[in-house]
Amino acid sequence: MSVPTDLLYSKDHEWVKKEADGKVRIGITEFAQKELGDIVFVELPEVGAELSAGDSFGSVESVKTVSELYAPVNGVVSEINDELEDSPEFVNESPYEKAWMIELESVDESAFEQLLDAAAYEKLIG
Repeated sequence: MSVPTDLLYSKDHEWVKKEADGKVRIGITEFAQKELGDIVFVELPEVGAELSAGDSFGSVESVKTVSELYAPVNGVVSEINDELEDSPEFVNESPYEKAWMIELESVDESAFEQLLDAAAYEKLIG
């Protein structure tokens, strides 16, 4: 299982991608989706919701369990991935591309210091 080197990771198995416009996209890692099994439902927050690092921002439901999603950084939800409502299987098929979950703006840069780079994340799941 490859861990993309251009992303940052939380210990709760969320990935964070810094976008050129200062926003960040967040989703769950390949490791997390494999642990959960087939995803059947994704619940996401409303646009405009203010999140602090560690806050639950929704959940993913698989055939095995329901798992909370936790914000790895502080910010305001500027966009959600509506496609996951009709196609939750994207989380299994494409966790890093099609299955981004939320986009945040007004992100507190200091929160990135708490995140793991790819090597540290590989060690965590290794």
